[in-house]
Amino acid sequence: MSQSAGATIRPIQTSGRRDAILESLTHFIVQSDLKPGDQLPPERELMAGLKVGRSSIREAIGHMQALGIVEIKRGSGTYLKRPVSEKTLYMPLSIATQRDGLLQTLEVRRGLEVEASMLAAKRATPDDIAEMRTALDAMEAEHLEFGTAGQADLVFHLSIYKASGNPLFEQLLGQMREAFESFFAQPFNRPDFAGESFEFHRMLFDAIVAGNAEDARQQTLAILEIVERDIVRMSDEEQQ
Repeated sequence: MSQSAGATIRPIQTSGRRDAILESLTHFIVQSDLKPGDQLPPERELMAGLKVGRSSIREAIGHMQALGIVEIKRGSGTYLKRPVSEKTLYMPLSIATQRDGLLQTLEVRRGLEVEASMLAAKRATPDDIAEMRTALDAMEAEHLEFGTAGQADLVFHLSIYKASGNPLFEQLLGQMREAFESFFAQPFNRPDFAGESFEFHRMLFDAIVAGNAEDARQQTLAILEIVERDIVRMSDEEQQ
């Protein structure tokens, strides 16, 4: 485990408060310079450092697991799954993967993703562009081979959120997408879900590279309109 000397777990001020526990754990992870794949301290050590009971620790760790931040390996321990910072949000998401839940989430995503894409067009650095290009190439290769690109599509969009320069977009939209991770692996068991949006991803990338915020907005809307249409169409077909 990568842990810097002197890093300590700060006791929380109010026993049993999940948010305070999450804040203290985040501080410890940052100060310890833990990387994805590194193991967190054992439960007993967390209890002693935070001065809270086992149930409070398990609630907080379970919340982090639900958000895809840590992974619990039975018989081994808890491992960091993705980077965190002092600005990390632990927004609880409870989203149904049925038609209404998907459409409601899409309404929220539309506003956020459009803004993130426009900001990326204005702020993307050469490194951001290179990361987006790599992700897009991987997405296109997966789509051409398998007819779908669930995880690769997520990675491409996350690269856009990152390029917006505002970490809240990456966190909020990343959590929303991850809440549907199993669904988007193969939505409605249909490899053709949102297949018609494929070409617009390259157009979106080109708009961001060109610094054209309005074009980025239009391409993002085009992608999400196809996603919305297929959610309605395929969910209706399932009911027939």
